Amino acid sequence: MESRFHLALPCLDLAETRAFYLDILDVAIGRQGERWIDVDLYGHQITFALAGDYSFDYRNYRFDEYTLPAFHFGVILDKTKWNDLYTKLSDLDLEITSQATYLENSSGEQYSFFVQDPNGYMVEFKSFKDDREIFHSL
Repeated sequence: MESRFHLALPCLDLAETRAFYLDILDVAIGRQGERWIDVDLYGHQITFALAGDYSFDYRNYRFDEYTLPAFHFGVILDKTKWNDLYTKLSDLDLEITSQATYLENSSGEQYSFFVQDPNGYMVEFKSFKDDREIFHSL
């Protein structure tokens, strides 16, 4: 079994958060309680816990010619799943950062897009041209 990440984040509304991940991103909901839910984001666990009002200010950074949110999380998908999800979300008329290719024609070439969840978190979906280059340059 490969290692999986776990991330715990505050949320504003459990029902909206649940609907976004279950109905829009089409991923499974795991364990849950009265004030929290676990989301199975492609085999990785994100726990959303009701937190009430909280401050969520994030800065941006530059990567290639793009400006990206400094605080975000995401998952790496194979190219087919990535394309299917991008098409699905585009068809739903969600606000998606345009698909971008980073490190084009070099080691680590990857395709990426972001979508914002109901809590204001930026979720990144990426796919690598060569999965062997996810952590290492070839």
